[in-house]
This record gives sequence, structure tokens and C-alpha cells, in this order.
Amino acid sequence: MLSRREFLRNSAAGVAAAAVAPTATGAALRAQQSPDEVAVIEPFWREVRASFALDPKLINLDNSSGSPSPRTVQESLKRHLDEVNRLPAHYGPLIGLRMDDVRRELATEFGCDPAELSTTAGAVIALGVAQSALDLQAGDEVVTTEHDHPDVLSAWDELARRGGIVVKRVTFSPPAGAADLLQRFEAALTPRTRILQFSHITRSTGQLLPVRDLSRLARSRGILTIVDGTQALGHLPFRLRDLECDVYAASLDTWLMAPEGTGLVFVRREASIKTFEQPRPNFTAAHAAIPEAITFHRAVGSERKAARLRYLTMRWMNGLRSRPQVRVLSSLEPNETWGLAAFAINRMDAAAVVTALREKHGIIVRAHAGGIRVSPAIYTSIEEIDRFVSAVRGLLQ
Repeated sequence: MLSRREFLRNSAAGVAAAAVAPTATGAALRAQQSPDEVAVIEPFWREVRASFALDPKLINLDNSSGSPSPRTVQESLKRHLDEVNRLPAHYGPLIGLRMDDVRRELATEFGCDPAELSTTAGAVIALGVAQSALDLQAGDEVVTTEHDHPDVLSAWDELARRGGIVVKRVTFSPPAGAADLLQRFEAALTPRTRILQFSHITRSTGQLLPVRDLSRLARSRGILTIVDGTQALGHLPFRLRDLECDVYAASLDTWLMAPEGTGLVFVRREASIKTFEQPRPNFTAAHAAIPEAITFHRAVGSERKAARLRYLTMRWMNGLRSRPQVRVLSSLEPNETWGLAAFAINRMDAAAVVTALREKHGIIVRAHAGGIRVSPAIYTSIEEIDRFVSAVRGLLQ
């Protein structure tokens, strides 16, 4: 059995191992150059890429559906699985003793108190717990958007059928500006509104929503804010408490690149939530490996990571948006789009485009809400982005 001290020592070893690839070339770069400057230095990102075990036959541009973990994270997961497998009834519960350390690491990285965090099996599960625990009465209103996760929207609709609540979906056409979004949400609120639930970044086009402004608006009217942060946490730099929302749930196996099936939920300590209890913490080998994912995230650097993702996204968008058949569905403005964006091709079915890219070129993207969603990762090379652009241009001929 690993003691807590041994666990932390192994985590420290993971820290060093995770840092090797990105720091071998990048130590001096981090000290001397801005994130935007580092974003275009290919030797640095080739070393980052070497930290992953990737499929050489395919180009993965669908990382917003779930990203591969670095080798150090996978090795940590395997160590914990091996430990538990020796005697599950005995060693499995002992992982729970380490969760306080995991929560502290998450809280330090994402800017909140450890007592405000719980680990979960994913954002949708956490959001579902919040939905089922809220004391909503017939006639109470929930304001959400048509761009949120289908499972979350279905759960609200089910509560409407069973409990008589009213669910309103704010509509907007991406890319939309923050002022326009704020105005649309404000227009949807009434004295009966109890919940405002939305995504920090939408899963269809990467639309960034003004979380803090919306949270302040809601709080001024006694409305609870619940945010799905799966496409934002580990994707762009921010601190949870700075958002001022009441509840924030996120999967960690997407942009943080933690093991599959990991997530967190943050509940702001000042929030007036009487009936909501955080999900029971998950004591699993996957959650015990979260610190290695945080370590890798820190070694690369959250601001450098965001700058690289934006650089890759702008490279493919600039390569396609000049074509008259192509409609870019995401914002081109700085600080509004990073590693998730979408486009559509006039008179071409999105699903057919996705199939052609996969079958003819080995490129994986996703059809979503009538568009084609593209989400590179920090291991994605510019050669892969250029192959994608060339492949799409070929379909236009």
C-alpha cells in the first residue's frame, strides 16, 4: 500500500517526468518570451507532442470530445490501477484518503478554496445532481440556451414535464458579442426566474459567454447561476472564483487531459444553496491520477497552451475563410476563440464532409449543429493543420 507520503513522492516524480519534454527546450523560452512568441516555436511543441502516444495513421482534430492524456498521466493511472487490483476491497477505499490532496491541487491551479470543490465522474453527472437537488416549484423558470449539452437540456425538459417548471432557451447565432449575449439573457429573465444555466464555451462553435457579467446580473435578481465549463477548464486561463458563478462543473478529460471519466464541481461558498449537495467524491484510480495532469498542464503553461491553441485555430481558419463557399461560425477576435471553432460549407452536408475527411485523409473532425467542429490540441502539429486545410480545399473543387 502507498502511504500519503509515498503517493506525494510519486506525484512529484510525475511532476519531473511531465516537465521533461516541454522544458528541455523551453526553460529559457518561458523566462524570456511571451506566450504568443512561444506559440510559434515548433521545436518546443514537438517536444510537447513527444509526451503523447498518438495514432500515427490519424489526425485528431476532435479533442473537444475528449483528449488523449500524456504518457505520465497514463503511467500514473496504471500504477493506481495496479495497486487497487491487488486487493480491491482493501486498497480501493484507501485512494479516498488521497482525495484531499487532489482537491488541493485542483483548487490551487484553478483559483478557489479546496472546500468548494468535489471530484466527479464528469460535468454532465455533476450538473444532473444539481438539477435534481434544486427545490424548484411549478411555475419557476430556468433560463438556458439551445447550445448547451443535450443531456443537460433533456434533464431540464424532464423536470418541466414532471414538476411544471418553465424552461426558456436563449437563442443566438454564433459568433455573438458579449454585449448582445448579455442583452438576450437579460430579456429572458422575469421575477419567476430561479436558475440561469449556460456553457462557459459552447460545444458547437466555441462561443465564449460572459460568465462574470451574467453571474452578476443573475445575483442582482436572486437567481442561481450554473455553468458547464467542460470546454473551458484547462483550455483558457481563468480562476474559478473570479467568474462569480454559483456552480461550475467541468469534465477534466477534455482540455486538462486527465484520465477519462474525471471531472469536478465547484460551489461558491457564498452561494445561497440550501438543497444542493456536492456529488459524493469519486475514489478511483482515475481521480488519483489527476495531479499528474495538473503537473503537465503547469509545465506547458496555461497561457502558452491557450496561445498555441489559438495559433493553430487561426491557421486553419485563415486558410479556409477566403474561400467563398466557406462560412466561419466562430469569432476571429482575440480572446474570444482558442482551440474550438467551426465552419460550414455552402451546399455541402456537414456529416458528408466529416466522412470524406476521415475516409480519404485520415482526419477526424465532428459534425455538430449543422457545422463542422475543429478542435486541435497542444500536440497538434502545423503540418497536420495544413493537411487539414488542403484536404478541405480539395473538397471544394
